[in-house]
Amino acid sequence: MRQIARPTYIHFLNTWKNQELIKVVSGVRRCGKSTLFEMFRAQLLKEGVAAQHIVSINFEDLAFDHLLTATALHAHLQEQLPKDTFVYLFLDEIQNVQDFERVVNSLRLNPHLDIYITGSNAYFLSGELATMLTGRYVELKMLPLSFAEYYTAYPAGSKEEAFNAYLQTSFPYASSLGITQKMQYLEGLYASVVLKDIVKRLHINEVNVLERLIRYVFAEIGNVHSVLNLTNALNAAGTKISHKTVANYLSGIEESMLVYRARRYNLKGKRVLNSNVKYYAVDMGLRRYVAGDRSQDYGHILENIIYLELRRRGYEVYVGVLDQLEVDFLALKPNNERLYVQVAYRTEQDTTLQRELKPLQQLKDNFPKLLLTLDTILPEQNFEGIQKLNAIEWLLSSYD
Repeated sequence: MRQIARPTYIHFLNTWKNQELIKVVSGVRRCGKSTLFEMFRAQLLKEGVAAQHIVSINFEDLAFDHLLTATALHAHLQEQLPKDTFVYLFLDEIQNVQDFERVVNSLRLNPHLDIYITGSNAYFLSGELATMLTGRYVELKMLPLSFAEYYTAYPAGSKEEAFNAYLQTSFPYASSLGITQKMQYLEGLYASVVLKDIVKRLHINEVNVLERLIRYVFAEIGNVHSVLNLTNALNAAGTKISHKTVANYLSGIEESMLVYRARRYNLKGKRVLNSNVKYYAVDMGLRRYVAGDRSQDYGHILENIIYLELRRRGYEVYVGVLDQLEVDFLALKPNNERLYVQVAYRTEQDTTLQRELKPLQQLKDNFPKLLLTLDTILPEQNFEGIQKLNAIEWLLSSYD
C-alpha cells in the first residue's frame, strides 16, 4: 500500500526540525506514527542528510529487545551514535523501554542530537518524563487519517462514496483492505490496545468487565455521562462494579486513546463544568467492531467525526452549555480564537432546522458559528451570520 500523505503532521515536524526541543509524537496504536517518521526520514535524505546521520530504533521490533532497559539503550547509543556530528535520532514506541525517561533526559543534553520519540498512550508523558522535560519538548497529538487525507488516496468515486468508505475505518493501513480484512485488522488492534495499554498498566484481572465498559462507552458516543451513571448502567446490566473501579478503568481507556473526552463549558459563566462529559471514539470502524453496527445512529457518528476533525485542527473542544440549551461544540485555541459548531445529520424539515439553529442564535458574540449537515437540499445557507455548510465539504476544506 502506498503511503498516504500527512501534510499537517509533516509540517509540525518541519517547524521544529533542528531545534533543541524534543519532538514527542503521541497517538493510539497504528494511527501512523512510525510511517510518519519514515516519511520524514525520507525527506531528510532528499534534503541531503547522510544516511549515517539518521539513527532509528523501533522498540516493537524484536531485533531491539536487548535494548529495553535504560542502561542497555544508553550504552548502545553511546557506542553507535557518531561523535561530534549532528544526528537525527528517532526512538519509536519508547514506552516499551524500562525507565526510558532517564535515557531521554540524558540524550537531550547532547547538542549534536535532534531527537524524535513516539508513544502509543497518553500516560507515557504524564509522569516522570513530563517532569524531567518540562519546557524542553513539544508534543504532536496524532490521530488516524482525517477524511481529507483519506480522500487523497481514495480510488475514483464521489465524495459521498469515499465518506461512506471512510466510516469503515480511518486507520491508515486498514484503509486499503477489504471489509472482512478490515474487521480482522481492527480485532487485532483492539486486542493489542486493551491488553498492552490498559490491562497491563492497570493490572486488571477482570478483563471482561473492562470490555463491557468500553463497549458501553463506544455505543453511547455523544451522550452525556458521569462515573455514577456509567456505574449504574453496568450494574443494571448485571456487571458488579464500583464507582472507583469505573473511574480507574475510564482513565485507562482515555489514556490508551481509544476515546476522547469533551467536557462541558458554561458559555455564560465562561468556565469549565466538572460534572458530566461526553465521549467520542477514535475511529468509527473500531466502534462498530466493539459495539456492533449502529448505522442508524448516524447523527452521533457524524458528530464524532466532526469532533475529531476539530481536534486535528488544533482546537480544544468542549460541549457548550447555554441555560437549558446545548451547543454541540465550543472549539477554542490558545489565542482565544473560538468557533461554535452545531452538527445534525439532516435539517431539511423546518422543525429540525429551527431546533439546531436555536442555541447558536442565542450567542451574541461575533465568533464564527457553523451548522454542519449532510443535507442534499440547500446544503449551504446563511442564517443571519450562522453558516450552514455541507459536512463533507467542510472536512475537505482545510486542504483545498
